[in-house]
Amino acid sequence: MFNLGMIKIVQCDNASIPGEVEELRKKLSVTEGIVSSKSSALTEKVFGKPLTPAQVVDRIIADVKEKGDGGVRHYARELDGAEFPDGVFESSRELMENAFDHVDGDLVEALRAAAANIVEYQSHILYRGAPPLEKDGVIRGIKVTPMERVGIYIPGGIGGETPLCSSVLMTACLARTAGVKEIVMCTPSRKDGSLSPALLAAAKIAGVDRIFKIGGVHAIAAMALGTESVPRVDKIVGPGNLFVTMAKQKLYGHVDIDFFAGPSEIGILADKTANPANVAMDLFSQAEHFPGSAILMTDSEELAGRVNEEVERLLPALSRANQIAEAIASSSLIIVTPSMDRAVELSNIFCPEHLEIVTADPQETLKGIRNAGAIFMGTETPVASGDYFAGPSHVLPTGGTSRFFSGLTANDFIKTSSLIQYSKEGLALAQKHINTLAASEGLTAHAESVNIRLK
Repeated sequence: MFNLGMIKIVQCDNASIPGEVEELRKKLSVTEGIVSSKSSALTEKVFGKPLTPAQVVDRIIADVKEKGDGGVRHYARELDGAEFPDGVFESSRELMENAFDHVDGDLVEALRAAAANIVEYQSHILYRGAPPLEKDGVIRGIKVTPMERVGIYIPGGIGGETPLCSSVLMTACLARTAGVKEIVMCTPSRKDGSLSPALLAAAKIAGVDRIFKIGGVHAIAAMALGTESVPRVDKIVGPGNLFVTMAKQKLYGHVDIDFFAGPSEIGILADKTANPANVAMDLFSQAEHFPGSAILMTDSEELAGRVNEEVERLLPALSRANQIAEAIASSSLIIVTPSMDRAVELSNIFCPEHLEIVTADPQETLKGIRNAGAIFMGTETPVASGDYFAGPSHVLPTGGTSRFFSGLTANDFIKTSSLIQYSKEGLALAQKHINTLAASEGLTAHAESVNIRLK
């Protein structure tokens, strides 16, 4: 049974940052990260001694690079508990085609409706280029090209115990909308080597082409480097734990990635008008992704106290009460500030993955927000609406990285090439300036490549 505790309340003035806030920021870093006790015990068992996450990642990548499929099978067995007696870890196309026969009709309907929303929104924001700019005998434009093959990573927990169907839609639908030719998916299998029919149905709806029943660092390495079975991809996207994030960091350059991500986060900006039960439940909604973090920033002492009352009342009935209680104890805070302006400043420091604005005037509060992965406005917009259904992807930057990263969109699956075409007249107009610039750098061939055309 879990140890029920309230979320720690800290006071923050206008001049300094409390030590508890600084400590939590460090803990949420994508380079520091939080490792669950379950993961730590497993890696020590597999490698025979305690290793840092970075050491674990290095070992697995090296083994997959050297041994290919053999390395992948080894770690699938040792880390995921999955056996592949025939050596084949690709799921058959037939299983995906027939998955709908084994999935509840309401779930299929929900998956299709969510996919339609995602495609609608992503098509709306997809960059398709710009009209060419023509001036003085020069045509300048841009060519937009979808990537050839991308890999999506779908976490499933140890032993494939928690398949995330929504993450399939939130990645593959974007790639398909962008026009990617081939979508490869990796996700850990269950211990008997099978995959959830619901996960297969989601993959079919989203347009996934090939599925490999592997997870963790060995899946990332296989997609980035290629093995006998797993094709090398151009980009890897999707959520994952600290080990997956570190693998993406180390393999960036062999392959493009979405961004570096850490534990799930929610930040809530709320004033005295907020419903404390709603706020408590919304904090739980990300804390149950343990390791996860939940932070309430408010100018109302009364709200802070009432939210903790609701934490005590609501938590025991939840299916993941143990995980939520651990997240509350280790990586969650209620921060009481002198004003909502100060709360907004703190939010911009935390740069939360998900930010809910539950104030009397959300649009006014929004004006001060600079850093957030996704923003949920008003009393009737819980994070779950975006996690599952609205259309923007729930693959979002965490650990303070929304200062410079954006959430995943269909635009992340395209490449752009600049287009330049000069007429002879246009080149003649530019000749003098090009020659001057080339001479300043001592690059005579650059200058002469222009001059030879105009003699």
